[in-house]
Amino acid sequence: MPDVVVVGAGPNGLAAAITILEGGRSVLVLEAADTIGGGARTEELTLPGFKHDVCSAIHPLAAVSPFFAAADLERHGLELVQPEVAAVHPLDHGRAGVFHRSIEDTVAGLGPDGTTWDRTVGWVARRWSTLAPAVLAPLLRMPRHPLTMGGFGLRALPPASWLNRGFDTDEAGGLFAGAAAHSFLPLSHPQTSAAGLMLLASGHVAGWPCVRGGSEQLIEAMASRIKELGGEIEVGRPVRSLADVPDSRAVLFDVTPRQLLRICGDGLSSGYQRSLRSFKYGPGVFKVDYALSEPVPWTNPDARRAGTVHLGGPFREVAEAEADVAAGRHPSRPFVLVGQQSLFDDTRAPAGQHTLWTYCHVPSRSTLDMTDAIEGQIERFAPGFRDIVLARHTADSSWYESHDENYVGGDIAGGSCGGLQLVFRPRPGLHPYRTSDPRLFLCSASTPPGAGVHGMCGHNAAEDALRTVLA
Repeated sequence: MPDVVVVGAGPNGLAAAITILEGGRSVLVLEAADTIGGGARTEELTLPGFKHDVCSAIHPLAAVSPFFAAADLERHGLELVQPEVAAVHPLDHGRAGVFHRSIEDTVAGLGPDGTTWDRTVGWVARRWSTLAPAVLAPLLRMPRHPLTMGGFGLRALPPASWLNRGFDTDEAGGLFAGAAAHSFLPLSHPQTSAAGLMLLASGHVAGWPCVRGGSEQLIEAMASRIKELGGEIEVGRPVRSLADVPDSRAVLFDVTPRQLLRICGDGLSSGYQRSLRSFKYGPGVFKVDYALSEPVPWTNPDARRAGTVHLGGPFREVAEAEADVAAGRHPSRPFVLVGQQSLFDDTRAPAGQHTLWTYCHVPSRSTLDMTDAIEGQIERFAPGFRDIVLARHTADSSWYESHDENYVGGDIAGGSCGGLQLVFRPRPGLHPYRTSDPRLFLCSASTPPGAGVHGMCGHNAAEDALRTVLA
């Protein structure tokens, strides 16, 4: 009998398994799919030899995660590749906001807005080592550095639209809008500044890298560490009820509240079940992966050196697109996230050719084909793009949910970040990973600190289990 069964082999489930094993307990990981990884998979979606990240692709939070820093996955083959330029936000007529790993280079490039950028994003980046233990963990106690946390709160709690008022140029406003829009919320909502500050500050600390060979290589490194520690992973093992879970002292679920309710059912208290049913999910996504004959012909030269490109024009246009999605509409000019991994990782495509990873936000459960809208945004900033397309693979929200049950309605973030759910997930309380059954824990992105490949949800949940039922 293993001490712990982990249900789900996404990054958080595997992080939980590693933490439990390093704590001296035995672990069995059960994965319903034929391959492990959850959203961190890599497949030949278009043509042979073109490797596309199925969901997660660029990993700023993995680069700064305390869990990954301690896991020593480089010894198991993990290699993070840094692009020449972290991110670019193109504007019309060849202009762009350019985000460098260096605070100084970013500030210098933003001209009159450099000082404001330094006071906001730079302030957070310089205090990252103090802030990270607090912002990447649940709010269970008074922070060790209350003044620093207070300064972060003053910058992070207002809507991104408020913080944008401090910028005079579209370059700075666009850069911040692109990062804040990772919240999947209208940029007029409170706390949307937090998403922008977290991503941008982490980029100044450790860049916005991709994984050499595809995101699946991060998962393979985690699996190698689990096997080294004596853990077991079984694929093709769906868990539909607690009867499918082998006997153990604890079970950690890398699932969202909806799946937890289905699996555990009456094993949870009626009050806890009610709180899970009130959990809110966010918008969906529409994704297009491309096989290209050559690099994207961006009008702005810095975009040709960037790992990430955010398309949406100035702050106002990005905000309008995200507001449309929240209102159940499909924007005609969506905010488009673009990954150019093959520019810096020659394993992704045949020699001289390239991949391109793109997606936009859409209303939950949308089945509308957004290919033309996405390509319209790319052509806007890279005329002639369609001429270099060799093949496409499209995936709407229903494709994502069928690919991974955790993507409810196409929500790849494990639940909405709106309101209290940004901090208190899956429900308000001091012990977010515990359920009403002391043996059962939730360790997915539906718990703090939320979405992103950082492993901290799984790590934090596992530490809670080690302190309680496994002590």
